[in-house]
Amino acid sequence: MSLHAPRILTDILSLDLHRRRARAARRSDAFFLHARACEEIRARIGEIGGKPSRAALVSGFPEYWNKEIKIAESYPDREFLDLPRSKFDLLIHAMSLHWSNDPVGQLIQCRLALGQNGKFLCVLLGGATLRELRHSLTEAEILTTGGASPRVAPMGDIRDLGDLLQRAGFADAVADSLTVKATYSTALALMQDLRFMGETNALDQRIKAFAPRMLFLECARIYGECFARPDGRIPATFELIFLTARAPDSAAPDEIVSGKA
Repeated sequence: MSLHAPRILTDILSLDLHRRRARAARRSDAFFLHARACEEIRARIGEIGGKPSRAALVSGFPEYWNKEIKIAESYPDREFLDLPRSKFDLLIHAMSLHWSNDPVGQLIQCRLALGQNGKFLCVLLGGATLRELRHSLTEAEILTTGGASPRVAPMGDIRDLGDLLQRAGFADAVADSLTVKATYSTALALMQDLRFMGETNALDQRIKAFAPRMLFLECARIYGECFARPDGRIPATFELIFLTARAPDSAAPDEIVSGKA
Protein backbone atom coordinates (compact mmCIF):
# COMPACT_ATOMS: atom_id res chain seq x y z
CA MET A 1 0.00 0.00 0.00
CA SER A 2 1.19 3.51 -0.75
CA LEU A 3 0.80 6.42 1.60
CA HIS A 4 0.53 8.79 -1.35
CA ALA A 5 -1.73 7.04 -3.83
CA PRO A 6 -3.99 4.42 -2.22
CA ARG A 7 -5.99 2.58 -4.81
CA ILE A 8 -9.74 2.56 -4.70
CA LEU A 9 -10.70 -0.85 -3.38
CA THR A 10 -14.27 -0.44 -2.18
CA ASP A 11 -17.42 0.94 -3.75
CA ILE A 12 -18.72 2.67 -0.62
CA LEU A 13 -22.28 3.01 -1.93
CA SER A 14 -22.49 -0.73 -2.59
CA LEU A 15 -21.01 -1.50 0.81
CA ASP A 16 -23.65 0.68 2.47
CA LEU A 17 -26.39 -1.08 0.48
CA HIS A 18 -25.12 -4.50 1.55
CA ARG A 19 -25.06 -3.44 5.18
CA ARG A 20 -28.60 -2.06 5.01
CA ARG A 21 -29.78 -5.37 3.56
CA ALA A 22 -28.02 -7.25 6.35
CA ARG A 23 -29.76 -5.09 8.96
CA ALA A 24 -33.13 -5.58 7.28
CA ALA A 25 -32.66 -9.36 7.21
CA ARG A 26 -32.39 -9.41 11.02
CA ARG A 27 -30.41 -12.65 10.96
CA SER A 28 -28.53 -12.49 14.24
CA ASP A 29 -27.04 -15.96 13.63
CA ALA A 30 -25.15 -14.55 10.65
CA PHE A 31 -23.26 -12.26 13.02
CA PHE A 32 -21.30 -15.13 14.56
CA LEU A 33 -18.01 -13.53 13.45
CA HIS A 34 -18.92 -10.26 15.16
CA ALA A 35 -19.86 -12.23 18.26
CA ARG A 36 -16.51 -14.03 18.32
CA ALA A 37 -14.63 -10.79 17.66
CA CYS A 38 -16.58 -9.01 20.37
CA GLU A 39 -15.77 -11.74 22.88
CA GLU A 40 -12.06 -11.28 22.18
CA ILE A 41 -12.25 -7.48 22.37
CA ARG A 42 -14.01 -7.67 25.74
CA ALA A 43 -11.21 -9.90 27.03
CA ARG A 44 -8.58 -7.46 25.79
CA ILE A 45 -10.34 -4.54 27.44
CA GLY A 46 -10.15 -6.50 30.68
CA GLU A 47 -6.43 -7.08 30.16
CA ILE A 48 -5.76 -3.35 29.97
CA GLY A 49 -7.51 -2.76 33.29
CA GLY A 50 -11.22 -2.57 32.52
CA LYS A 51 -13.20 -0.29 30.23
CA PRO A 52 -11.83 3.28 30.34
CA SER A 53 -14.21 6.17 30.92
CA ARG A 54 -13.60 7.90 27.59
CA ALA A 55 -14.13 5.28 24.92
CA ALA A 56 -15.21 5.40 21.28
CA LEU A 57 -16.19 2.90 18.62
CA VAL A 58 -15.71 2.89 14.84
CA SER A 59 -17.83 0.27 13.05
CA GLY A 60 -20.08 -0.43 10.11
CA PHE A 61 -22.49 -2.09 12.54
CA PRO A 62 -22.40 0.18 15.61
CA GLU A 63 -25.83 -0.95 16.82
CA TYR A 64 -24.48 -4.48 17.38
CA TRP A 65 -21.23 -3.44 19.04
CA ASN A 66 -22.82 -0.77 21.22
CA LYS A 67 -25.24 -3.35 22.55
CA GLU A 68 -22.46 -5.81 23.36
CA ILE A 69 -19.78 -3.47 24.74
CA LYS A 70 -21.81 -0.34 25.57
CA ILE A 71 -19.45 2.28 24.20
CA ALA A 72 -20.83 5.78 24.69
CA GLU A 73 -19.67 7.33 21.41
CA SER A 74 -19.69 5.68 17.99
CA TYR A 75 -18.58 6.83 14.56
CA PRO A 76 -19.30 5.39 11.09
CA ASP A 77 -16.34 3.84 9.30
CA ARG A 78 -15.98 6.46 6.60
CA GLU A 79 -12.55 7.31 5.18
CA PHE A 80 -12.73 10.55 7.16
CA LEU A 81 -13.80 9.46 10.62
CA ASP A 82 -14.61 12.91 12.03
CA LEU A 83 -13.09 11.94 15.37
CA PRO A 84 -12.23 14.68 17.87
CA ARG A 85 -8.56 15.19 18.66
CA SER A 86 -6.95 13.73 21.79
CA LYS A 87 -10.26 12.93 23.47
CA PHE A 88 -10.35 9.19 24.15
CA ASP A 89 -8.38 6.76 26.26
CA LEU A 90 -9.75 3.78 24.35
CA LEU A 91 -10.76 3.48 20.70
CA ILE A 92 -12.16 0.29 19.16
CA HIS A 93 -12.22 -0.17 15.38
CA ALA A 94 -14.55 -3.11 14.82
CA MET A 95 -14.83 -5.38 11.77
CA SER A 96 -14.57 -2.79 9.01
CA LEU A 97 -10.96 -1.79 8.31
CA HIS A 98 -10.69 -4.55 5.66
CA TRP A 99 -13.05 -2.48 3.46
CA SER A 100 -11.13 0.78 3.82
CA ASN A 101 -9.68 2.47 0.75
CA ASP A 102 -7.16 4.25 3.00
CA PRO A 103 -6.34 2.06 6.02
CA VAL A 104 -3.23 4.03 7.00
CA GLY A 105 -5.24 7.25 6.96
CA GLN A 106 -7.91 5.72 9.16
CA LEU A 107 -5.31 4.45 11.61
CA ILE A 108 -3.67 7.88 11.79
CA GLN A 109 -7.04 9.47 12.53
CA CYS A 110 -7.63 6.90 15.29
CA ARG A 111 -4.24 7.63 16.84
CA LEU A 112 -4.84 11.38 16.80
CA ALA A 113 -8.19 10.84 18.54
CA LEU A 114 -6.44 9.21 21.50
CA GLY A 115 -4.90 11.01 24.41
CA GLN A 116 -1.35 10.19 25.44
CA ASN A 117 -0.97 6.46 26.01
CA GLY A 118 -4.57 5.89 24.93
CA LYS A 119 -5.26 2.31 23.86
CA PHE A 120 -6.27 1.23 20.36
CA LEU A 121 -8.00 -2.11 19.66
CA CYS A 122 -8.93 -3.18 16.16
CA VAL A 123 -10.39 -6.35 14.69
CA LEU A 124 -10.82 -7.04 10.98
CA LEU A 125 -10.94 -9.90 8.53
CA GLY A 126 -7.54 -11.16 7.39
CA GLY A 127 -6.05 -12.68 4.27
CA ALA A 128 -6.91 -16.33 4.98
CA THR A 129 -10.62 -15.46 5.04
CA LEU A 130 -12.72 -17.39 2.51
CA ARG A 131 -9.70 -19.01 0.91
CA GLU A 132 -11.82 -21.97 -0.20
CA LEU A 133 -14.40 -19.70 -1.82
CA ARG A 134 -11.72 -17.65 -3.60
CA HIS A 135 -10.28 -20.78 -5.15
CA SER A 136 -13.64 -22.19 -6.17
CA LEU A 137 -14.98 -18.95 -7.65
CA THR A 138 -11.80 -18.36 -9.66
CA GLU A 139 -11.82 -21.88 -11.08
CA ALA A 140 -15.55 -21.69 -11.84
CA GLU A 141 -15.25 -18.37 -13.63
CA ILE A 142 -12.35 -19.58 -15.75
CA LEU A 143 -14.37 -22.63 -16.76
CA THR A 144 -17.61 -20.76 -17.50
CA THR A 145 -16.32 -17.48 -18.97
CA GLY A 146 -12.68 -18.07 -19.85
CA GLY A 147 -11.40 -15.45 -17.39
CA ALA A 148 -11.51 -14.32 -13.78
CA SER A 149 -12.70 -11.11 -12.14
CA PRO A 150 -12.45 -9.74 -8.55
CA ARG A 151 -15.23 -11.29 -6.49
CA VAL A 152 -13.75 -11.56 -2.97
CA ALA A 153 -11.99 -8.59 -1.40
CA PRO A 154 -8.21 -8.91 -1.04
CA MET A 155 -7.49 -8.78 2.69
CA GLY A 156 -4.17 -8.04 4.35
CA ASP A 157 -2.01 -10.59 6.08
CA ILE A 158 -0.98 -10.24 9.69
CA ARG A 159 2.55 -8.98 9.00
CA ASP A 160 1.38 -6.23 6.63
CA LEU A 161 -1.32 -5.10 9.05
CA GLY A 162 1.13 -4.92 11.93
CA ASP A 163 3.38 -2.74 9.76
CA LEU A 164 0.45 -0.39 9.09
CA LEU A 165 0.17 0.34 12.81
CA GLN A 166 3.80 1.41 12.91
CA ARG A 167 3.43 3.51 9.76
CA ALA A 168 0.48 5.25 11.40
CA GLY A 169 2.66 6.24 14.36
CA PHE A 170 1.36 3.89 17.05
CA ALA A 171 3.61 2.59 19.82
CA ASP A 172 3.81 -0.98 21.16
CA ALA A 173 2.05 -2.34 18.07
CA VAL A 174 1.02 -6.00 18.23
CA ALA A 175 -0.91 -8.05 15.68
CA ASP A 176 -2.29 -11.52 16.28
CA SER A 177 -4.90 -13.68 14.61
CA LEU A 178 -7.66 -16.16 15.34
CA THR A 179 -8.99 -18.65 12.81
CA VAL A 180 -12.72 -19.36 12.89
CA LYS A 181 -14.11 -22.33 10.97
CA ALA A 182 -17.74 -22.63 9.94
CA THR A 183 -19.47 -25.34 7.90
CA TYR A 184 -22.33 -25.11 5.42
CA SER A 185 -24.49 -27.49 3.45
CA THR A 186 -23.28 -25.99 0.15
CA ALA A 187 -21.28 -23.06 -1.18
CA LEU A 188 -24.59 -21.42 -2.10
CA ALA A 189 -25.60 -21.49 1.57
CA LEU A 190 -22.27 -19.87 2.47
CA MET A 191 -22.80 -17.09 -0.08
CA GLN A 192 -26.29 -16.47 1.30
CA ASP A 193 -24.80 -16.18 4.80
CA LEU A 194 -22.25 -13.66 3.53
CA ARG A 195 -25.18 -11.59 2.25
CA PHE A 196 -26.78 -11.67 5.71
CA MET A 197 -23.41 -10.54 7.15
CA GLY A 198 -23.18 -7.57 4.79
CA GLU A 199 -19.89 -8.99 3.47
CA THR A 200 -20.76 -9.63 -0.18
CA ASN A 201 -18.77 -8.22 -3.09
CA ALA A 202 -18.45 -4.43 -2.84
CA LEU A 203 -15.22 -4.14 -4.82
CA ASP A 204 -15.01 -1.06 -6.98
CA GLN A 205 -13.56 -3.07 -9.89
CA ARG A 206 -16.12 -5.84 -9.77
CA ILE A 207 -18.15 -6.69 -12.86
CA LYS A 208 -21.40 -4.77 -12.40
CA ALA A 209 -23.58 -7.06 -14.56
CA PHE A 210 -25.46 -9.91 -12.89
CA ALA A 211 -23.35 -13.08 -12.83
CA PRO A 212 -24.85 -16.09 -14.62
CA ARG A 213 -26.38 -18.68 -12.33
CA MET A 214 -24.15 -21.29 -13.95
CA LEU A 215 -21.11 -19.59 -12.41
CA PHE A 216 -22.37 -20.15 -8.88
CA LEU A 217 -23.55 -23.69 -9.60
CA GLU A 218 -20.11 -24.50 -10.96
CA CYS A 219 -18.51 -22.83 -7.95
CA ALA A 220 -20.61 -25.01 -5.63
CA ARG A 221 -19.55 -28.13 -7.53
CA ILE A 222 -15.84 -27.27 -7.39
CA TYR A 223 -16.09 -26.25 -3.74
CA GLY A 224 -17.65 -29.59 -2.86
CA GLU A 225 -15.15 -31.62 -4.85
CA CYS A 226 -12.11 -29.81 -3.43
CA PHE A 227 -13.09 -29.13 0.16
CA ALA A 228 -16.10 -31.19 1.30
CA ARG A 229 -15.77 -33.03 4.60
CA PRO A 230 -16.64 -36.73 4.94
CA ASP A 231 -20.16 -35.76 6.10
CA GLY A 232 -20.70 -33.78 2.88
CA ARG A 233 -20.64 -30.33 4.47
CA ILE A 234 -18.18 -27.74 3.22
CA PRO A 235 -15.85 -25.70 5.46
CA ALA A 236 -15.35 -21.94 5.33
CA THR A 237 -12.30 -20.31 6.86
CA PHE A 238 -12.46 -16.87 8.45
CA GLU A 239 -9.38 -15.16 9.87
CA LEU A 240 -9.88 -12.50 12.53
CA ILE A 241 -6.85 -10.25 12.92
CA PHE A 242 -6.52 -8.21 16.11
CA LEU A 243 -4.39 -5.07 16.23
CA THR A 244 -3.39 -3.66 19.61
CA ALA A 245 -1.37 -0.49 20.17
CA ARG A 246 -1.21 2.72 22.13
CA ALA A 247 -0.84 6.36 21.25
CA PRO A 248 2.69 7.59 21.90
CA ASP A 249 3.54 9.95 24.74
CA SER A 250 3.64 12.91 22.37
CA ALA A 251 2.94 13.64 18.70
CA ALA A 252 4.03 16.19 16.15
CA PRO A 253 1.63 19.16 16.12
CA ASP A 254 0.94 19.28 12.39
CA GLU A 255 0.30 15.79 11.18
CA ILE A 256 -1.73 14.67 8.20
CA VAL A 257 -4.87 12.69 8.98
CA SER A 258 -5.08 10.78 5.72
CA GLY A 259 -2.72 8.41 4.01
CA LYS A 260 -3.71 10.16 0.77
CA ALA A 261 -1.70 13.26 1.56
